[in-house]
Amino acid sequence: MTNLGPAIADAGFVIGAYHRLFQIEKSFRMSNHDLQARPIFHHKRESIDAHLTVVFAALAVSKLIEDATGWSIKKFVRTARRCRTIEIQAGAHTPTAADPLPADLAEAIQSLRGATPT
Repeated sequence: MTNLGPAIADAGFVIGAYHRLFQIEKSFRMSNHDLQARPIFHHKRESIDAHLTVVFAALAVSKLIEDATGWSIKKFVRTARRCRTIEIQAGAHTPTAADPLPADLAEAIQSLRGATPT
Protein backbone atom coordinates (compact mmCIF):
# COMPACT_ATOMS: atom_id res chain seq x y z
CA MET A 1 0.00 0.00 0.00
CA THR A 2 1.27 3.47 -0.82
CA ASN A 3 0.09 7.01 -0.23
CA LEU A 4 0.81 7.88 -3.89
CA GLY A 5 -2.08 7.84 -6.33
CA PRO A 6 -2.55 4.90 -8.73
CA ALA A 7 -1.50 7.10 -11.65
CA ILE A 8 1.99 7.46 -10.12
CA ALA A 9 2.42 4.26 -8.15
CA ASP A 10 1.40 1.47 -10.51
CA ALA A 11 2.57 -2.09 -9.93
CA GLY A 12 5.81 -1.56 -11.89
CA PHE A 13 6.69 1.52 -9.83
CA VAL A 14 6.16 -0.30 -6.51
CA ILE A 15 8.08 -3.40 -7.61
CA GLY A 16 10.94 -1.21 -8.87
CA ALA A 17 11.05 0.71 -5.58
CA TYR A 18 11.26 -2.51 -3.56
CA HIS A 19 13.94 -3.85 -5.90
CA ARG A 20 16.05 -0.71 -5.37
CA LEU A 21 15.50 -0.95 -1.61
CA PHE A 22 16.64 -4.58 -1.67
CA GLN A 23 19.80 -3.61 -3.60
CA ILE A 24 20.60 -0.86 -1.08
CA GLU A 25 20.14 -3.23 1.87
CA LYS A 26 22.24 -5.88 0.12
CA SER A 27 25.00 -3.33 -0.45
CA PHE A 28 25.10 -2.41 3.24
CA ARG A 29 25.26 -6.05 4.32
CA MET A 30 28.02 -6.78 1.81
CA SER A 31 30.07 -3.69 2.54
CA ASN A 32 30.10 -4.25 6.30
CA HIS A 33 31.28 -7.83 5.89
CA ASP A 34 33.62 -7.38 2.93
CA LEU A 35 35.26 -4.26 4.31
CA GLN A 36 35.52 -5.93 7.73
CA ALA A 37 33.63 -3.12 9.41
CA ARG A 38 32.97 -3.62 13.09
CA PRO A 39 29.87 -2.47 14.91
CA ILE A 40 30.44 0.90 16.50
CA PHE A 41 28.17 2.28 19.19
CA HIS A 42 28.03 6.08 19.21
CA HIS A 43 26.26 8.19 21.77
CA LYS A 44 26.80 11.74 20.49
CA ARG A 45 24.93 13.11 17.49
CA GLU A 46 28.15 14.37 15.86
CA SER A 47 29.74 10.90 16.11
CA ILE A 48 26.66 9.25 14.60
CA ASP A 49 26.59 11.75 11.72
CA ALA A 50 30.32 11.27 11.07
CA HIS A 51 29.98 7.49 11.11
CA LEU A 52 27.05 7.56 8.68
CA THR A 53 29.00 9.88 6.39
CA VAL A 54 31.93 7.45 6.30
CA VAL A 55 29.61 4.48 5.70
CA PHE A 56 27.83 6.21 2.83
CA ALA A 57 31.15 7.31 1.31
CA ALA A 58 32.43 3.71 1.50
CA LEU A 59 29.21 2.49 -0.11
CA ALA A 60 29.52 5.03 -2.92
CA VAL A 61 33.17 4.12 -3.57
CA SER A 62 32.29 0.41 -3.47
CA LYS A 63 29.52 0.91 -6.01
CA LEU A 64 31.86 2.92 -8.26
CA ILE A 65 34.47 0.14 -8.10
CA GLU A 66 31.88 -2.54 -8.88
CA ASP A 67 30.42 -0.58 -11.81
CA ALA A 68 33.81 0.34 -13.30
CA THR A 69 35.54 -3.01 -12.92
CA GLY A 70 32.71 -5.53 -13.07
CA TRP A 71 34.19 -7.10 -9.92
CA SER A 72 32.42 -7.53 -6.62
CA ILE A 73 33.83 -5.35 -3.86
CA LYS A 74 34.75 -8.57 -2.06
CA LYS A 75 36.95 -9.69 -4.97
CA PHE A 76 38.51 -6.24 -5.35
CA VAL A 77 39.40 -5.93 -1.65
CA ARG A 78 40.81 -9.46 -1.46
CA THR A 79 42.89 -8.99 -4.60
CA ALA A 80 44.18 -5.52 -3.70
CA ARG A 81 44.90 -6.45 -0.08
CA ARG A 82 47.70 -8.78 -1.18
CA CYS A 83 49.60 -5.92 -2.83
CA ARG A 84 51.94 -4.01 -0.60
CA THR A 85 54.46 -1.25 -1.07
CA ILE A 86 57.13 -0.61 1.53
CA GLU A 87 59.62 2.18 2.00
CA ILE A 88 62.94 1.38 3.62
CA GLN A 89 65.00 4.12 5.25
CA ALA A 90 68.66 3.48 4.42
CA GLY A 91 70.73 6.44 5.53
CA ALA A 92 69.79 9.43 3.40
CA HIS A 93 67.98 7.24 0.87
CA THR A 94 64.47 5.84 1.01
CA PRO A 95 64.07 3.12 -1.61
CA THR A 96 60.59 1.81 -2.33
CA ALA A 97 59.92 -1.88 -2.87
CA ALA A 98 56.74 -3.29 -4.37
CA ASP A 99 55.68 -6.46 -6.09
CA PRO A 100 54.28 -5.89 -9.58
CA LEU A 101 50.49 -5.77 -9.69
CA PRO A 102 48.77 -8.86 -11.03
CA ALA A 103 47.48 -8.27 -14.56
CA ASP A 104 43.81 -8.51 -13.58
CA LEU A 105 44.22 -5.96 -10.77
CA ALA A 106 46.20 -3.59 -13.01
CA GLU A 107 43.38 -3.79 -15.56
CA ALA A 108 40.74 -3.15 -12.87
CA ILE A 109 42.64 -0.13 -11.57
CA GLN A 110 43.03 1.20 -15.10
CA SER A 111 39.25 0.96 -15.58
CA LEU A 112 38.81 2.98 -12.39
CA ARG A 113 40.92 5.86 -13.68
CA GLY A 114 38.26 6.90 -16.18
CA ALA A 115 35.27 5.96 -14.03
CA THR A 116 32.67 8.55 -13.12
CA PRO A 117 29.92 8.14 -10.55
CA THR A 118 26.50 7.26 -11.94
